[in-house]
Formats: sequence, structure tokens, C-alpha cells
Amino acid sequence: MTELEKLKAGLEYCYDDAEVEALKERAIVRCKEYNAIDDTDYAAQYAYLKRMLGSVGEKVWIGKTFNCDNGKNIFIGNNFTGNYNLTILDIREVWIGDNVMIGPGTMITTVNHPLTPMGRRQHLGIAKPVRIGNDVWIGGNVTILPGITIGNNVVIAAGAVVTKDVPDNTLVGGVPARFIRTLENDAD
Repeated sequence: MTELEKLKAGLEYCYDDAEVEALKERAIVRCKEYNAIDDTDYAAQYAYLKRMLGSVGEKVWIGKTFNCDNGKNIFIGNNFTGNYNLTILDIREVWIGDNVMIGPGTMITTVNHPLTPMGRRQHLGIAKPVRIGNDVWIGGNVTILPGITIGNNVVIAAGAVVTKDVPDNTLVGGVPARFIRTLENDAD
């Protein structure tokens, strides 16, 4: 298997392989181009996101500075706000539902690395998809780790580090993020 095939199969892969690097380099160029668009030209920003990302629903805005590892692995629903300094390390897929707000300085990552020195010296990574449901508010400076699923009607408090799946109708916060309380769902 190539390193890119290993990555897509959820196996350990070499992250500085030429094919994997090419994805990142393309994303670096596209992020630079996106971030250079006039801050008030929302139509141009939206049009560029539609070309850059895997899919984009209606009423989608991502503030500057936006960074990603691929772009084509990001799938965003309708009515999305990604505030300033959003980073999505989408070596694997990131699915974001409808009516999602993400606060400034947030990082969503699909990639992890070995705990062993030899694995890190070999530049190994392992990637797992992230899923974010509908009607989710992610506060500022949140980190969402690889393989996480966040349910519908979830609020993640500012500064939280999400290390485990978050069920529907839940408020979580802290490092690591823990259950705070159940939320009412008045959208049903």
C-alpha cells in the first residue's frame, strides 16, 4: 500500500511521504489565497470555499485566518460560522452539520502520532475522522481530537479539550472536557 492508501484506510502512515505532502502543500496555497480575499467580500469568500472544501452548504462563513491540511476532506452543512483563527487538520474527513458555530482560535484535528519515540522518529501519523452534529456551538479556543463524534444540540465551553464523544443535548467543558449538564432541545 502507498502511504496515502494507508492514511485513507485508517492505518499508520508516513506523514512526510511525497503524496501526503502534496495534499498539505496544495492546502497551504489555497488557505493563503482564501485568507487574501477582501474581508468584506463575503460572496468571493463563499465562492472560494465552495471550490476549496469537500462540500459547503448555504450561508457559510469562515473568518480569517483559516488553515487546513487538505480542504477536500471538510464537509460543511448550512448556516455555519467558523470564527477567526480556525484550524481544521483534515487529513481525514471532518463532517460538520447544520447550524454550527465555532468560536475563535479553535482547532479540529483528525491526525495523531505515536506515543513511542521510534514511531515519531519515523514520522508516523494515524488519522481518524471527526463528526459534528447539527445545532452545535463550540466556544473559543476549543480543541477537538481525532475520531471524536459530537452529537446534535451540543455546547462545548470555551477552552475545552474534547477527548471523548459527546452525546446529543449536552453541555461539556474543561480539560479534558467533561459532562456539565443536559440541554433542552427546543428545536424538535
